[in-house]
Amino acid sequence: MAAGGGGPLALLALLAAGVAAWLYRAGEDPLSVLAAGTVRRALLNSSAAWVVQFYSSSCGHCIAFAPTWRALAGDVKGEGPVRPGKLKGRETEQLFQPGFIAFQAFHCMFCTLGSAGADRELQTVRQVMIDFLQNHSQESRPPACPPLDPVLSNDVTSLFDKKTPHYTAVVVESNNSYIGREVILDLTQYENIVVKRALNVEKSFLEKLGISSVPACYLVHPNGSHGLVNSLKPLRSVFSSYLKSLPGVRKKLLSPLELSAKGNKEESVEIRPWKEFDKSKLYMADLESGLHYLFRVELATHKMLEGAELKAFKDFVTISAKLLPGRQPVVKLLETLQEWLVSLPLDKIPYDAILDLVNNKMRISGIFLTKRTEWVGCQGSRPELRGYTCSLWKLFHTLTVQAALRPTALMSTGLEDNPRAVLEVMRRYIHHFFGCKACAQHFEEMAKESMDAVQTLDKAVLWLWEKHNVVNNRLAGMEGCGTLYSVVCIGTNGCADSALSHGFKPTAAAVSA
Repeated sequence: MAAGGGGPLALLALLAAGVAAWLYRAGEDPLSVLAAGTVRRALLNSSAAWVVQFYSSSCGHCIAFAPTWRALAGDVKGEGPVRPGKLKGRETEQLFQPGFIAFQAFHCMFCTLGSAGADRELQTVRQVMIDFLQNHSQESRPPACPPLDPVLSNDVTSLFDKKTPHYTAVVVESNNSYIGREVILDLTQYENIVVKRALNVEKSFLEKLGISSVPACYLVHPNGSHGLVNSLKPLRSVFSSYLKSLPGVRKKLLSPLELSAKGNKEESVEIRPWKEFDKSKLYMADLESGLHYLFRVELATHKMLEGAELKAFKDFVTISAKLLPGRQPVVKLLETLQEWLVSLPLDKIPYDAILDLVNNKMRISGIFLTKRTEWVGCQGSRPELRGYTCSLWKLFHTLTVQAALRPTALMSTGLEDNPRAVLEVMRRYIHHFFGCKACAQHFEEMAKESMDAVQTLDKAVLWLWEKHNVVNNRLAGMEGCGTLYSVVCIGTNGCADSALSHGFKPTAAAVSA
């Protein structure tokens, strides 16, 4: 699964809720943001269906999609049959840990949405959600989800002139209409009324009900009287509002247990204060935080590395181990990982084995990589902005500069004598692993356009600066890409020369262990 990306990967989990954090406003937005600390107990044994978006807070496309997801959440909010949620990309690691067999209970609703267009619009997302609910088998449908299939004409007429304890509303519509199903879901949280849908396939049935056009709403009263509601515009909102206003129809009360759970579901979120920093410096904290995220979060979605993915990862580790001017414990970790990968004559390597080494399960002396993110030069104006994407850019800027300063560093690696070695490794890493697929596609387009023209190590440095600025210009003003300052210097020869002359070496300031 590609979390985040050009569009969020949405799935309907027949599971449960969580806490609010980061990109979405705790206590304000009508959805739950699932978090690592609560995801296991939250995603089990729900009576309702959950529509959950997997997203990355560092992906501008995911952030741009947030208003649509908020709108969907507002549309289906409440303690009804469908509850909206979000699961941040870094939290998905919880779902892939060995032993978390509840992951098998997820039922994929639809795959990656596009970065733009009709498939990302509110109504389209809602309709796909409804299709999934309707197509779910009776045995596995959550208890709170009502049946959405159309009833037969005999089921409707059999209600006439019979007393019942509730109203029965029947939305008569065409087969491709969603209004009936939407009204059913809208009224599920209300008592003293049952909503059904019927199709306009029998002419005699329509004539008996006095229906000349669809969609139409036909109402059976508790005393058995019945008739067509003629004054309503054929809109979901109008039908739902009218039915909610009927005498005796009121919203169901939550049980004490549900009220308690609802009151306790929000947790506080740590807001880290803004740190002042020198924009002319590269901070080791940013690089190490980026490596932590890369190894422990982004890579975690690939349970087995093989083929081109394994080759891309091996080459990434090689150039990082040989070129990164980092602290000794981090460099030793990269060197140990690189030697281990070279020594294994395997066609495939499980991610868990890589993670064990990164976490130093073998207790090798002198290796360490932080297990938290501490952004300094990569901090954003809001917690969810910049961060990892910024650090990945900085990492590869650093590696291109170091390759130019130390042209023999890659000797005997199979990557020597190639002035584009770092750029090509970056290209393959982004293609196979980077969580934002729209971003990866844009980078690939830039690489196809001009990367082959790079013939020297110095030109590789300049090429990456120029392309970084192309990206910044393209994203300028896009929600989710905000910073309080320009991200990189202007792409000129002077920019690359400055980086080379200063060595583009990170300062150890602000590193947290």
